[in-house]
Amino acid sequence: MKKAKYAWRLQEKSELPTEFTEILTNEKINPLLGQILWHRGIQSAEALETFLRPTIENLYDPFLMYDMEKAVTRIQDAVAQGEKILVYGDYDADGITSTTVMKEAIELIGGEVDYFLPNRFKHGYGPNLSVFKEQIEEGVQLIVTVDNGVAGHEAIEYAETQGVNVIVTDHHELPVELPNAFAIVHPKHPKGAYPFSDLAGVGVAFKVATALLGELPVEFLDLVAIGTIADLVSLTDENRVLVKMGLEMIQNGERIGLDVLIHLAELKKESITEENIGFTIGPRLNALGRLGDAAPGVELMTTFDEEEAKEIALYVNSQNEERKEIVSRITKEAFELIDPTDSVHVLAKKGWHEGVLGIVAGRIMQDTGKPTIVLTIDENNELAKGSGRSVSALNLFDVLNEIRESFTHFGGHHMAAGMTLPVENISKLKEHLMHYLEAKQIDLSQGQELLIDETLKIEEVTLPFIQQLKILAPFGTDNPVPNFLFEDVSIEQSKQIGADKSHLKFQLVQSNAALDAIAFQMGSQIDELGQGKTNVSGQLSINEWNGNKKPQLMVNDFSVDGMQLFDLRGKNNRQKEIPVTNTLFIYFNENNQKLINDPAANRVLFSHIEDILETIKTNQIEQLVFVDCPDDLSLIKQITLQGQIERVYLMGISPEEAYLNGVGTREQYAQLFKFVKQQEQVDVRYKLDNVAQYLNIQKKLLIFMIQVFFDLGFVTIENGVLRKVEKPENHPLSESKVYQTRLKRIKTEEFLLYSDRETLQQWLWNEEEV
Repeated sequence: MKKAKYAWRLQEKSELPTEFTEILTNEKINPLLGQILWHRGIQSAEALETFLRPTIENLYDPFLMYDMEKAVTRIQDAVAQGEKILVYGDYDADGITSTTVMKEAIELIGGEVDYFLPNRFKHGYGPNLSVFKEQIEEGVQLIVTVDNGVAGHEAIEYAETQGVNVIVTDHHELPVELPNAFAIVHPKHPKGAYPFSDLAGVGVAFKVATALLGELPVEFLDLVAIGTIADLVSLTDENRVLVKMGLEMIQNGERIGLDVLIHLAELKKESITEENIGFTIGPRLNALGRLGDAAPGVELMTTFDEEEAKEIALYVNSQNEERKEIVSRITKEAFELIDPTDSVHVLAKKGWHEGVLGIVAGRIMQDTGKPTIVLTIDENNELAKGSGRSVSALNLFDVLNEIRESFTHFGGHHMAAGMTLPVENISKLKEHLMHYLEAKQIDLSQGQELLIDETLKIEEVTLPFIQQLKILAPFGTDNPVPNFLFEDVSIEQSKQIGADKSHLKFQLVQSNAALDAIAFQMGSQIDELGQGKTNVSGQLSINEWNGNKKPQLMVNDFSVDGMQLFDLRGKNNRQKEIPVTNTLFIYFNENNQKLINDPAANRVLFSHIEDILETIKTNQIEQLVFVDCPDDLSLIKQITLQGQIERVYLMGISPEEAYLNGVGTREQYAQLFKFVKQQEQVDVRYKLDNVAQYLNIQKKLLIFMIQVFFDLGFVTIENGVLRKVEKPENHPLSESKVYQTRLKRIKTEEFLLYSDRETLQQWLWNEEEV
């Protein structure tokens, strides 16, 4: 049995009202897709029209936002009076696009405006007091923050005392006490009446720009789409409208720097999607601030010089490549520090680049399903700084807020947090998290929840159906790509692909219908496929190759019902990882216990079948590992069919190699008997290799033959010295118990080590005998 990585939650079917089904029919929308729309809150003709065909009219009045009129008037006055204005942004993709929108909007009304993006390593996040002081000394008379500011009390207070107004435009969580700014434009402002609270920083900046210009600046929608997608805010309501129109603007617009970046990323501008932005463009812009100065991002978005655009875009690409290399290295090092028995992972090491630790924490959390904090330790071994990523079952901000005094700096939300703390508090941090999970009885063993939108039969997957799924796009937070479940399917043509064989390619087969599937980063699980009833979850796409189009499933999880057999026979297969939790390693020969080095392995030496069964029962064993071969093949079956065994790993190591070496020929026994008669004694401890070479008999076979002679009384062995017995009784070889056992062992090894896995599996779970 293979459990799913995620906790699957199947969306319940709803009986759609007749009125809504008629709407679906008129729109020629597949009823399966109608179910998805209904569960995502699209339940009327008006809602469906807005969802499918959003327009400018679906955007809200920017003046519904608190302080909007006050902020706009102040900016207009500053422009009229020729004041020097500073746009103070942030170092991520949302901050870069927010800064660009605000800067260009103020320029359009004739303002003298400059911008500043803080360096995360020098200035940290948000308003920085020393930067504000420096900018004011250089003549700045008005500061407009974008994508930050609601937590910048000290710097903002200083500016206001110097007679420099600060207008905050932000979307982050509001603190209990707001800063003393001239105006705070925020969709969640408690005194505001804005109908949508989930705008990104660039969305708020766009609203200010709209109010400032007195019309909708459609030329900024490309930037709005990039910042909104990259910041992972909800892609519903107004954000859906902004992103959908923004993607069209990217496809048809003429922002030189963005066009060059798209070209270098090998994307097609005319068919750009939210996925391209989220996984290709956004990370490139984010890479700038992760490694250093994010200002080139604004320069790229605002330049009118194609040569300059190419130069900056190449730099952006190089920074992203460096970022990927750093992430790959740190992720590998971090995984090596993981204790799989821990309920949370708190990983720290000197020399890790702090700018990418959030990405690393996210990858580890996704892979393990456990909350993860990754920290870099400074050169003086005094402070640790980093990021954490959590699962939905654990509010990381709340649990860490309980020990806020342990941190030098701390902030975050439900799923993510950033922190700085003394090195000596790292262990306290981990202990607190583990204790919290235990005290609250939070079970992480089921993995994160995965919503399954529909259960499909393979025959229902058609090109028209997949193409119609695109009406749900753009996909993102709160409007994810639909997940479909295929139950009780057969797996065929499975193979590992990719340079390092890290991915899987296979076919799902059901009732003579087949569906191609790709499973990224699941190459190591190839042995799991094709055993028992398989259930596969994933997202549908169209694979186009040489003009041919075929449906394809992008697999995100799968499970296998029933017992499974894993083939670890042979030296290469022995390198595969075996889980030790709820696992029993069984040996039939005590000399073979040294074959497994893992100190955490639960081991038992076979003595009586009753002892084994009691061990399985009392230790809640779910997995068995047969390390070596028994003499009696039926023992493996007897043990396996007891208890709640889900997985069996067969190593079947045979140091004697009985099947390969056999029992020896009559001529070999005669040759050995003649040799023994000619010798007074032979020290087999030291001379065995010489004897084997002299007789031309394989060493392991020779050892067995000597044991047979000893068993029959033909020789004696004392302290490693073999001596002949004068006038021994005549016995046929078959009377030797050692010989008889060898024959049984040969039969066992022949079947156990040289049958294919399917034959073994059928024998193991059924009543058949060999």
